[in-house]
Amino acid sequence: MTGKPETLSRILKVVLLMFFGVMLLYFGKVLFAPLLFGLLIALILYPACKRAENWGLPRSISITIALAFIFILFIALVWLLGIEFNIFLSDLPGISNKLTQLSPDISKWVEQSFGLNGAEQSAWLHRFSTDFDKDISGFIKSLFNTTIATLIMMVMIPIYAALFLYHRETFVRYLELVIRPEHHQKLHLILHESVYSYFKFVKGNFYVYCIVGLLNFIGLLALGIEHAFLYGMLTSFMMIIPYVGIFISAAIPVSIALVTKDSAWYPIGVILIFVFIQYLESNIIFPRVVGTQLNLSTWATLVAIVAATIIWGIAGMVLITPFLSMVKIITDHVPEWKAVNILLNRSEGYKMGKKK
Repeated sequence: MTGKPETLSRILKVVLLMFFGVMLLYFGKVLFAPLLFGLLIALILYPACKRAENWGLPRSISITIALAFIFILFIALVWLLGIEFNIFLSDLPGISNKLTQLSPDISKWVEQSFGLNGAEQSAWLHRFSTDFDKDISGFIKSLFNTTIATLIMMVMIPIYAALFLYHRETFVRYLELVIRPEHHQKLHLILHESVYSYFKFVKGNFYVYCIVGLLNFIGLLALGIEHAFLYGMLTSFMMIIPYVGIFISAAIPVSIALVTKDSAWYPIGVILIFVFIQYLESNIIFPRVVGTQLNLSTWATLVAIVAATIIWGIAGMVLITPFLSMVKIITDHVPEWKAVNILLNRSEGYKMGKKK
């Protein structure tokens, strides 16, 4: 009888800890999001900085060069997004004309499918535009606040990354003081594996994105889609957002094909090309180029992405996979967390399926 209350008490403590942890993360996004982005960048850059220091460069110079490289990559991505936006604006009149030509057919399809005649459709559009005008001021205010918060985050992230890299021994020393001495060897093993495994994974993914972007470009060019190189590379690098980024970025060339081509087979062709290339990426390109995967369970990854998106939005969607992989590496070396490791480890689930 005493065992059951103790179990319930332990479960209640875990639930309360998770609840207050989620609340802390939700209300502390302004602090924790740039802090974790900075830590992630520091982990990625550490091997390069360490190698530069071994060559004789001062630590401050090594960190500056590494952060400058990341800054150049970020500016290049923003530049690509700006070019795409300008291209979309320049194509907007043609898209508008195409939609105007298609509007009678669309109206007829809506009437046949949903039973709304032309007058009802016009009334619905009028109500929509009226509500949109009322909400536009709130939208602009929200967009302004989001932009300010994003700019603050962009300033703080490289500062945090530089501080993590420069004072890395301090943080390691802190962990050594927190953890018992008999676990220090295991601690250094986990840190080494976390840093270098994810560094190799990120480097391999960069090569994968370049290869997939080139294949996207060839496929879009074969279909005669304008600005094929831009859309192909951007769609590839948007895969940095797991599962969702590819769909968001692919919607743009699909929409362009829909309104600029005379046949519906062109957008269908764009979709088929992306599906085929994604199949090649998952089954041939990624295993050969990256070699070792993070070996995370698909179920755990999807659940974590949804939860992180609810808490932190896009920032959580980007951050959750690398930090989930680090949790998995920790559970690989901590027997007490074996139950968590089974949920996170893709191989464990596969082995259990084989036994059955």
